[in-house]
Amino acid sequence: MHVITIQGPGAVRVGLEPSGELEPGCVRVRTIYSGVSAGTELTAYRGTNPYLTKKWDTEQRLFVEGRTHAYPLTGWGYQEVGEVVEAAPDVREPVVGSVVWGIWGHREEAVVPAERLAGHLMPSGADPLTGVFARVGAIALNAVHAADLHLGDQVAIFGQGVIGLLATRLAVLSGARVVAADAIPERLELARRFGAAETYDVREGSVAEFIRKRVVGADVAIELSGSHTGLHEAIRTVRRGGRVVAAGFYQGDGLGLRLGEEFHHNQVQLVSSQIGGVAAWLAHRWDVERLQRTFMELVHRSEIRAGDLVSHVMDAAQAAEAFELIDRRPSEVLQLVFKFKEPA
Repeated sequence: MHVITIQGPGAVRVGLEPSGELEPGCVRVRTIYSGVSAGTELTAYRGTNPYLTKKWDTEQRLFVEGRTHAYPLTGWGYQEVGEVVEAAPDVREPVVGSVVWGIWGHREEAVVPAERLAGHLMPSGADPLTGVFARVGAIALNAVHAADLHLGDQVAIFGQGVIGLLATRLAVLSGARVVAADAIPERLELARRFGAAETYDVREGSVAEFIRKRVVGADVAIELSGSHTGLHEAIRTVRRGGRVVAAGFYQGDGLGLRLGEEFHHNQVQLVSSQIGGVAAWLAHRWDVERLQRTFMELVHRSEIRAGDLVSHVMDAAQAAEAFELIDRRPSEVLQLVFKFKEPA
């Protein structure tokens, strides 16, 4: 079965791996689509992911000397949708023929515990392509929850890639008034379609000054560009005592982030959001699984038009070309999806 492997920085190949043995409690899923998470996967493709140079100590929750992962990275992905083609005798659901979403990496086939697919069924007639958005949708919803939005809040969302656009829509559904910021006009147009009240092209100047001409400052800013300068501008944008949710995957040293300025003088709250867990004050009610299911319910009810974010569908055999495209011409790509099997 075909599988996509990142061999090392800038090197991707499509190889073969044997079919897994169907064990009790499991189903065999044949992949239809697998989405690329440009932020996370490019850190592996470029060699900048901290897991490649440091070891994540799960007990201390610290990065220490060593490394967590090493090349080659096989099946490095987390946005899959596929058809159940075989089930162990003790499995009642999902049934053979079901289309399910989940995480099993960029591979043609996987043996997955059935319990991990509970509640992951795509409804009859749903476009299977939308199933690849469950995880990135959960990342966006997690950031919106961390923002602790209230009806009427003024929110600035930095970065209108896939997760930023989904966060824009989710913030609007939460009752916020959103100003969406990015440097790509096509993405700003999509942000308006997703409900942003205003958009701002960051090439024209300061988002903070643009917003402060209208209101005292944003109540909340959600930073999803992954840029330290973007994070600094988000801090400048919120009012005194406002909150900034840092949800981008920041790489390297924090050049351009000057914490002695507005952060210090305006007593800004800086909150991290990462899909490894939910906001601490919600942990008694929410978990990552609930985030994913909630997001997909919104998609199935057509409250979020996730399919509008797909810019490229490429055959899995073109994986090397696809990663090169995302790396070298990122402004041309929104959501790139690998196709493994023709949908029924």
